[in-house]
Amino acid sequence: MTRRTAGFTLVEVLVALAIVAVALAAGVRAAAGVVDGAQRLADVTAAQWCADNQLTALKLSRQLPGLGDADFACEQLGRSYRGTLRTRPTPNPNFRRVDAIVRDEAGQTLLTVSTVASRL
Repeated sequence: MTRRTAGFTLVEVLVALAIVAVALAAGVRAAAGVVDGAQRLADVTAAQWCADNQLTALKLSRQLPGLGDADFACEQLGRSYRGTLRTRPTPNPNFRRVDAIVRDEAGQTLLTVSTVASRL
């Protein structure tokens, strides 16, 4: 009489565990990518607000900005950002190109927004 046992062998269990481990590792890596992407989106959005605020203040001053670079600081969403307003001439002397370059706390450029300021 042979006795039959129901169940899995040790090799089958180890193969199943290996498959689950690989799937979980891939899931964790994908989740980390989503979190990094969400943080990057929040940083770029806040940098956009900083740049827009600086360019809007420039337009509201109703003066043609002087040529050169001007540094600014901004705080959005509880984080500090640094930036530079870079003003350059254009072929028409009544207009100036203004670039707002926003950097994170580490000094890496997050965003550059350009506009044209005019003499009113």
